[in-house]
Amino acid sequence: MTVRPIRIIGDPVLHTPTRPVVEFDDALRELVDDMFETMGAAHGVGLAANQVGVGLRVFVYDCPDELTRTMARGVVVNPVIETSEIPESMPDPEEDEEGCLSVPGEQFPTGRADRATVTGVDVDGQPVEVEGRGFLARCFQHEVDHLDGHLYVERLVGRNQKASKRMLKANGWGVPGLSWDPATQQAEEV
Repeated sequence: MTVRPIRIIGDPVLHTPTRPVVEFDDALRELVDDMFETMGAAHGVGLAANQVGVGLRVFVYDCPDELTRTMARGVVVNPVIETSEIPESMPDPEEDEEGCLSVPGEQFPTGRADRATVTGVDVDGQPVEVEGRGFLARCFQHEVDHLDGHLYVERLVGRNQKASKRMLKANGWGVPGLSWDPATQQAEEV
């Protein structure tokens, strides 16, 4: 297993919808193993393949499940998501904080649905269905957004949107070719 560099916002692979996985082979298993290793090194709770530069429709997660009070861990290939209604009110700065390994060390309140169900397949092509509420639902929505070519900062509204634009400019992000290596760096140091 290898810790792969994580692409930073502005890299074209992050802003392009991913391709469906059609080959369920050792290369896919190796990618998924590397994604779990990379996510762990980065202290993340989810990671989409395009965050490590691979334009395939697959994500991994290792995220708290509020319902079972355990860690939910898994992989979903070619996910399709259904959610409850997304609130139209301003996100709560205390309850709705969201971060991203491709926007390292930053967090902003982001409106998300409280429930999400993801269907897809595993690395062997076997059907998978996972449901999450609260933080786990947020994780699923965040990762599927990545696979659709969107980052969470695109969902920000009002003062949070303005603050994120200032942050991107201050960090020099939003341009192609930037990445960070969680094997040697902490997100807050990027």
